Amino acid sequence: MFRYACVTLLLLLAAGVRQSSGTEVKVEEDKKLCLYANLMLNFSVTYEVAGKKNATVTFTLPETGTTNGSRCGNDSSLLKIDFGKGHSWALNFTRDNQTYKVDYIWFTYDLKDDTIFKNSSSNDTKTVTVGGRMRAVDLNNIYTCKSHETLDSGLVQQVFWNVSLQAFISNGTLSKNATICHDDQPTPTPPSTTTITPKPTTTPKPTPLPQPTTGTYKLKPNDTSNSTACLLVTVGLQLHYTDGKEFVSENIDPNITTSGGNCGINGSDAVLVLKCDHVTISFTFVENKQKFFLHAVNVSVVNGNHTFHSGNANMSLWEAAVGSSYMCNKQQTVNVSDSLAFVTYDLRAQPFEVKNNSFATAEECFLDSDFSFLVPIAVGVALSFLIILVLISYLIGRRKSRTGYQSV
Repeated sequence: MFRYACVTLLLLLAAGVRQSSGTEVKVEEDKKLCLYANLMLNFSVTYEVAGKKNATVTFTLPETGTTNGSRCGNDSSLLKIDFGKGHSWALNFTRDNQTYKVDYIWFTYDLKDDTIFKNSSSNDTKTVTVGGRMRAVDLNNIYTCKSHETLDSGLVQQVFWNVSLQAFISNGTLSKNATICHDDQPTPTPPSTTTITPKPTTTPKPTPLPQPTTGTYKLKPNDTSNSTACLLVTVGLQLHYTDGKEFVSENIDPNITTSGGNCGINGSDAVLVLKCDHVTISFTFVENKQKFFLHAVNVSVVNGNHTFHSGNANMSLWEAAVGSSYMCNKQQTVNVSDSLAFVTYDLRAQPFEVKNNSFATAEECFLDSDFSFLVPIAVGVALSFLIILVLISYLIGRRKSRTGYQSV
């Protein structure tokens, strides 16, 4: 357990409406600096108002805030800023023997705050989780990025620029060595080259993936080992996405996947974040009128200096009663966006009111139900009825035609 002598938050905001001029955060342990951030950040949030219309508001961190939830650890550190009426923003850092990076970013906002979300038709607290796009940074280096970067998760956009970050500070002082983001690096002048026409090649057909291994993922309140789970999910998960002109399919291996997020307590959303090598997936569940459902999915895939990101924050899937679980053992394909889909196998999810570390009674999806076999039968019956109807109409028409000839 780490003892904190002080946590200091310095907000430097210039005059101007909703325009960030810089936020500097220093987290200290035993009077030594262990975590540092200085950045500019604006939020843009779309929410529902009366008449089922949408409104969009842009705002930034206010002059007052607290960082009581921030912590420094050996393998993971958390920078968390609480501000306004129930809002918070957090960065989760992880490290290995040589580098560190931002694993994922949380943004929680409370729609009851009428100073920001005017005329909101909802009083819910929403949480958006996205994977960090920061490249791996050498330990004892500070990360800098002056360029603008936007994280788009559907209803929420986060815009960063003039970013300086350093986690796992060992000697209490900021490093003079910097790791610069890809967008800030100068574009090299291409050398003079001779154009060579390549020989035509045959593009190999992608090999179908085997069914993914089913993994079990759970969250506990405050991430304590001695408490019972507050969220349970078992699933075999497969991703399909189009990155530029390349179509990519990959299975999520539960043996190398870690789970994080936050529990849905006191009306807040439940968020499950899965981190598997270079892939980060977040699932956001909401509770409404004693029902829960999957509301948002965000996926980030980091390949070197390139990051693929896509998501959808307007979904209504996997619905079941609060206090029960949702189950779908059959293969289920979910189209998240034009460039992203995922497939589930042996799915079971309970994001709220988990008791005794076990799933409650399951509500089955239609594919698993005993009635799913009736669909092709019903289609066949409908087609047969249509054929008979057409035949009867033909015979009646033919009979009338003959009657007409006889009268003449």
